[in-house]
Amino acid sequence: MAKNIAEQIVEMLENANVKRIYAVTGDSLNHLNIAVKKSSIEWIHVRHEEVGAFAAAAEAELDGFAVCAGSCGPGHVHLINGVYEAHRSHLPMLVIASTIPSEEMGMDYFQETNTIKLFDDCSHYNQMITRPEQVQRIMQTAIQHAISKKGVSVIGLPGDVSELNAEEAVTSNKIFKTNPVIRPSDEELKSLADLINGSEKVTLYCGIGAEKAAAEVIQLSKYLKAPVGYSFRGKMAIQPNNPNEIGLTGLLGLPSAYHAMHEADLLILLGTDFPYQKFMPVKNKIVQIDESAERLGRRAKLELGLTGDVKETIKALLPLLQEKKDIDFLNQQLEFYEKVKEGQLTYVNDPGTEDAIQPEFVTHTLDKLAKHDAVFTVDTGMCCVWGARYITGTGERKMLGSFNHGSMANAMPMAIGAALAHPERQVIAICGDGGLSMLLGDMATIFQYKLPVKLIVFNNRSLGMVKLEMEVGGMPDNETDMVNPDFAMLAQVMGYPGKNVNKPEDVENAIKECLDYNGPYLLNIFTNPNALALPPKVELEQVLGMTKAMTQLMLGGKMEEALDTVKSNYKHIKDIL
Repeated sequence: MAKNIAEQIVEMLENANVKRIYAVTGDSLNHLNIAVKKSSIEWIHVRHEEVGAFAAAAEAELDGFAVCAGSCGPGHVHLINGVYEAHRSHLPMLVIASTIPSEEMGMDYFQETNTIKLFDDCSHYNQMITRPEQVQRIMQTAIQHAISKKGVSVIGLPGDVSELNAEEAVTSNKIFKTNPVIRPSDEELKSLADLINGSEKVTLYCGIGAEKAAAEVIQLSKYLKAPVGYSFRGKMAIQPNNPNEIGLTGLLGLPSAYHAMHEADLLILLGTDFPYQKFMPVKNKIVQIDESAERLGRRAKLELGLTGDVKETIKALLPLLQEKKDIDFLNQQLEFYEKVKEGQLTYVNDPGTEDAIQPEFVTHTLDKLAKHDAVFTVDTGMCCVWGARYITGTGERKMLGSFNHGSMANAMPMAIGAALAHPERQVIAICGDGGLSMLLGDMATIFQYKLPVKLIVFNNRSLGMVKLEMEVGGMPDNETDMVNPDFAMLAQVMGYPGKNVNKPEDVENAIKECLDYNGPYLLNIFTNPNALALPPKVELEQVLGMTKAMTQLMLGGKMEEALDTVKSNYKHIKDIL
């Protein structure tokens, strides 16, 4: 019996080593669904397509490629946010967007959307299959684009086309995963070496693009007596076993990395597209090395911009360098970093009070008890702050989040993808109460597939990061409070254990119980809503803004709330200054 187009597509996905498709099925997807049922691929029935896209993004980050799908109309729109996340994070992902019958296109038909327009801004490749002769060529090209360009490919698939008989193409249907060696030219390397050799104080700053060059970064930093800072995405790879690391900078970062970047004569950016221009120095010389030339110079004024894989570039560069002997600059930065870490421990040693448990204490405890190769997912907002500052890289751990797109509600969906892709690893979702409640329905997906995901809810009863943004802008926070359901009871209703933690002295045993449980588990921890972390560089305007906001709160009769916030943030400002 001849196979149909849906079966042909699934066969190609099997050959590309795809293990699962995240989707909510629907009429235009039904033929693909049945084709998957006959194959070795698993259909993961999420409750919301956005969750499916986030889950696929997590799998793509861990394993290099993943697939999600959505049926026509609302299914496409629901996918969009997670698709943006994958594309902006440069994750290879294929989206199958099934559409209305092809003869109805352009007729304002029920659930009609234009997939080409809809996905144009969040994909490298975006095409519609309309004829059997196209299928293999479009599929092969789409997957090749996703893998090679590191981003999203979208295939529009009309429901009626998916049931047509398949035809073989004359072009290749194989997927080519290439691994070229990319480094700057000899002349460019010499220019870089001359710049480094002529600079007394050098700082290295690494992003996710240096992930596979951790050993080479350490070697280079030791040779140049250079402190090493890193971005949030780069932390898990660059921090471990690195004697010269001085933390991360940016909105979530530490003053030590900011200080080292600004005090250096030469700052070398390795595999980072760090987005916050205000944290970049402007008086010293900056070099950027990135595998994508279009990113060079868009965040800082560069002395030199070079295209290359970080690992291969460092290997080629080292023989051209003169080893530096002066360790004063490095030692100064390391000493400052030690003081910063001591300051962080003051928060760890302050567990808080009932219903106001310090999130720093919770995260430090979680870090201590989690496995050496755990996969953490973090919600955007305050959870990112605590994860960035208190979860330690081991060289085997991973931390996934919406670091480029900055979406709420990503932690729990990403944990679903991580747990399905790697059932052998401990998967811990650090969820905000705002993030978890936004896509609450897929707690049921965790139960349906018996995923041993650990949901740690930092329940501060507010949109904490937004509250901070309003206050430093001189506004009293408004409509950032959250009246939450009992998340522990919700977990129990969903079919797995949930526990409320109200007292600091119960935190450690509760986390142990959660992590040791053989299956999904939710901990609802009532954290301090006034634990508001400030960035490593505090502007005078931010301090004045917060003072203005607190004054307005006091005048509005919220004296106690204002005083609690002032006390909490005075501590942060004092430490940073």
